[in-house]
Amino acid sequence: MALIRCEFKSQVLDLHTSMDVILPEPLPEAPDTRREYPVLFLLHGLSDDHTIWGRRTSVERYVQVLPLAVVMPAVHRSFYTDMAEGGRYWTFISEEVPRVARHFFPLSGAREHTFVAGLSMGGYGAFKLALTHPEQYAAAASLSGALDVATEVQTHADDPAWTAELRRIFGPLEALPGGRNDLRYLANELVKSGAPRPMLYQCCGTEDFLYTQNTRFRAHAASIGLEVLYEEGPGEHVWAYWDQQIQHVLDWLPLY
Repeated sequence: MALIRCEFKSQVLDLHTSMDVILPEPLPEAPDTRREYPVLFLLHGLSDDHTIWGRRTSVERYVQVLPLAVVMPAVHRSFYTDMAEGGRYWTFISEEVPRVARHFFPLSGAREHTFVAGLSMGGYGAFKLALTHPEQYAAAASLSGALDVATEVQTHADDPAWTAELRRIFGPLEALPGGRNDLRYLANELVKSGAPRPMLYQCCGTEDFLYTQNTRFRAHAASIGLEVLYEEGPGEHVWAYWDQQIQHVLDWLPLY
């Protein structure tokens, strides 16, 4: 396999940015054939970047035996959102990154070969992509995801620094519930639309500070008939847990 550090100019963000890409080895029997691989867009958390999955987990080793490419972009502290005060990171992740990655690398564009996963803020981004664009993603996985941001802004109203950052990201926080950045709203819209539903996987450690957000989203999904494969067990908001769980995600993906 190959690990490629890709530096490129984002037209959407108007800045140079980076993504790490893992590509399978060429087939020995057909080394010159350009095969289009299924692709997993693997998203980082709030304080991380495009290198973090490769530095803190063994994901490169785990995919070594799989016919799967992995694309890991950098989005900074954006919550995968077109920020009120900042870059258009939702447009970047939902439109530009898939287009650029498929231009540079032999990645399939078929829905059945396109998956997304992430941890913490990246779990939010993964579900946001799949719920907003179910026609593009066959499966999405959230590991310890920040899945109920709309309620989060109400329960942490006494933290002025965090509230100020959320306003820079999302704009007026009173408009967040029921809008395009609210995963519960997006889940409702998907169910009402009748569109094909992506496979959804959700996990969270029972000692994680985001555990309550995860149980709230799980309960909401169940209440509207949205199927989610849910796993929980002992675990905190730490890389040892995510290194374990990403193996479950890779086993769960419909690669064959």
